[in-house]
Amino acid sequence: MRTADGDARNASADLILRGGVVHALCPGGGGVTAIALRAGHVARIGDEREVMALAGPATRVVDLAGRAVLPGINDAHLHATWLGAMWPDTLFGGQPGPGPAPQRPLLDAAERRRAILRAGELVASLGITSYTEPGLGPGEDHGATGAFGTSVAEQYRALAAEGLLRARVTALWLFGELDGPSDLESFLAGLAATDGTTNDPRWLRFAGVKIFADGIPPMRSAYTHHCYADGVSPSLLVAGADDAEREANLAQMIIAAHRAGHQVGVHATGDRSIDVTLDAIERARAEHDTDLGHYVIHGDLVTRPQLRRMAALGVGLDTQPEIAVRTRTLVDDALGPGSAAAAWPLQAALDEGVPLCLTSDAPVLSPDWRRQIAAADEWMGPAPDPRRRMGRLLRCYTVEPARQDHALAWKGTLAPGMVADLCVLEADPLAVTPAELPDVNVELTVVDGEIVYDRDARVAVPETA
Repeated sequence: MRTADGDARNASADLILRGGVVHALCPGGGGVTAIALRAGHVARIGDEREVMALAGPATRVVDLAGRAVLPGINDAHLHATWLGAMWPDTLFGGQPGPGPAPQRPLLDAAERRRAILRAGELVASLGITSYTEPGLGPGEDHGATGAFGTSVAEQYRALAAEGLLRARVTALWLFGELDGPSDLESFLAGLAATDGTTNDPRWLRFAGVKIFADGIPPMRSAYTHHCYADGVSPSLLVAGADDAEREANLAQMIIAAHRAGHQVGVHATGDRSIDVTLDAIERARAEHDTDLGHYVIHGDLVTRPQLRRMAALGVGLDTQPEIAVRTRTLVDDALGPGSAAAAWPLQAALDEGVPLCLTSDAPVLSPDWRRQIAAADEWMGPAPDPRRRMGRLLRCYTVEPARQDHALAWKGTLAPGMVADLCVLEADPLAVTPAELPDVNVELTVVDGEIVYDRDARVAVPETA
């Protein structure tokens, strides 16, 4: 049995889940079959007898009937406002690569608010209790979608103040265009004007900034050390007169953000853009050695030596295995036969100790995290210990994103005293194969101790893919 510090032995729980398997993902959390929640936190984990000691007249008791409890899922890279506007469509749809987004622009504040709320319903139905909205700000104030500008950040502030968010939100500021250019002058001006204060950073936190370094390999816009198979030699998206100036400007952006205490997420898919990013972070750490949890977004063509540097620098990796599976042929066409086999080295990232988050990039893909875990397993190939692999991949959607959020002290596991964010699956994920996981239903989602989705209650949620 584990109990929260200072737990009053006779204080009743608000909610108890018993009779299943609880994967607390914390030290000493093995063999747990029940969990008690009180006042928005985990009060106790243990066997049924130990946990039911906290049952009182007002306690709601849920019989798991063999179902499994996990910490709430945390998608560390999910464009929720855009997702709310587009769903059930995604950029990939049924195609091997991304296509043009459906034209459903969000034209005013009311439409943006509705999109955020709709996305909140959808993610709740998937067991997602936290997500990162990666890129909101003035760089997209006149963007075609209306889903990434300053007005979206204002809607998040309003919804958080009203207590209407269905999940905890981390956001990154964006001072350039989504998937497009940025310049050093505008970036520095935006950085100086940033106001990241919120009423409750556990519900809404502006963590730092996002920078687009390059594009993606299938579009021949990933910044690489070599030309593409057809001779194309791409450049960074950051403005500059030549490659050297563009690289210097990207480095200055990263160093300036670090100096100001902001976490940086860099969209970098090519090996050369990743080198520039890591060189800049190393310089920033040499100047002011504080680990701000900077990370590479996507990292399609990251190499093993770069992964070792990332681990040494504390640089994380947010990546989407389903993109690897879907675009294999496109990457080989762009970079030459066999190139995809060396891309997305997920096992190497785990082996090297890189903080690895599996993410959906929704609405590029579906926000269904179960599909990303299945795709990761497919990409990595047969596992000598499938149960251990599943456990590690689940941590990439719970513990590691909490680390990225600088929130390991209060979320990401179900240790006593942690916030009561969890999801219930109809079967134990460690008892199924990753390929079977997408067919395992999410039964219940709890955020801050409150049930926000209950499949048995047939809560109305948006159509799922």
